[in-house]
Amino acid sequence: MTSEPRGARTSFVIASRNRSAELATVLRLLLDTTNSPIILVDNASDDDSVDMARRVADGSAGRLTVIELEENLGAVGRNVGVAEASTPYVAFCDDDSWWDPDSIGFAESLFDAYPTLAVLAARTLVMPGRREDPIVADLASSPLGHDPALPGPSILGFLACSSIVRASAFEAVGGFSPIIHFRGEETLLAWDLAAHGWDLCFCERLTAFHQPSTERATTSAQDARTMRNAVLTTWLRRPLRYCLRSGATFVRAAAGDRDHAVALGEALRALPAVLAARHRLPADTERCLRVLESA
Repeated sequence: MTSEPRGARTSFVIASRNRSAELATVLRLLLDTTNSPIILVDNASDDDSVDMARRVADGSAGRLTVIELEENLGAVGRNVGVAEASTPYVAFCDDDSWWDPDSIGFAESLFDAYPTLAVLAARTLVMPGRREDPIVADLASSPLGHDPALPGPSILGFLACSSIVRASAFEAVGGFSPIIHFRGEETLLAWDLAAHGWDLCFCERLTAFHQPSTERATTSAQDARTMRNAVLTTWLRRPLRYCLRSGATFVRAAAGDRDHAVALGEALRALPAVLAARHRLPADTERCLRVLESA
C-alpha cells in the first residue's frame, strides 16, 4: 500500500489515460494544496503520462504513487487505486478534475459522524467560470428527500470525479464493475451500495472542480456507449420488464445508427457475464429507483 502522510485520512485516486498535460496540472494542484496521498492508476497510456507522473512522483516526498496497468481497465482502474490506499476514505479525481482542499477535512468529519455513509457527492463546478454542473441541481433536489439523520439529500447516482467514498464500503460491494468498464459506471455501484444498506448523500458544502478535457469531444460512439452501459446496468439488477423495455429501446437505436449497432453487439457479447453477475435489487432499493423514475 502507498505510504500515508502524517494525519492524512483521505487519499486521492486518479484513473487516467493519454492526457499527460492535463494530468500534470491536476497532480500539481493536489500536491500544492493538500497533504493527502495521491494514487495515479494509468490505464495503459501510449503517451508520456507515466514518465511525466514518475518525474512528479520523484519530487513529491513519497505522496504520489504511480501504478502502470498493462491494459485499459476503464473505471476498474479506480478499484486498483482504492486497493492501494491505506486511508479509510478516498476522493476520486479524473485527469481533468480536482478538489477544494477545505472539502476533504469536512468530508472526513461527516464520514466519522455517520458510520452508514458510503458516498458523499460534492458540488461540481465547471471551469473556467465556476458554473455548476447540471447534475448539482438534480442531486440537491433529489426526490428521495433528506433524512434528518443524514448529512444531505439521499441519492442513487453521482459523478465519480466529484465524490468521496468510504473505502471499506466501496470494496465490500466490489467497486466498479468490469462489465460496465467506463461511462455511467457510477450507477451500478450506487445501487449496490444502497442494496447493502449503505447511505449515499449529496453535500453542498463539498466542492470539486472539473475542467472538461479539450481532448474529449462528445461523439456518437460515446453516446452509444452510455446507452450500452445503462442497458447493461438494468440487465444486471432490474426486473425483467425493465430489461425488455431497455433492450427494445437499444435495438431501435441500433437500427438507425452504426455506433449504436456496434454498442449493441458489445452488449450481446457481454450477456454471459451479465447473467452470471445478475441479481435483483432488494425491494426497498427498487422502490427508490421507481421514485426517481416517476419524478
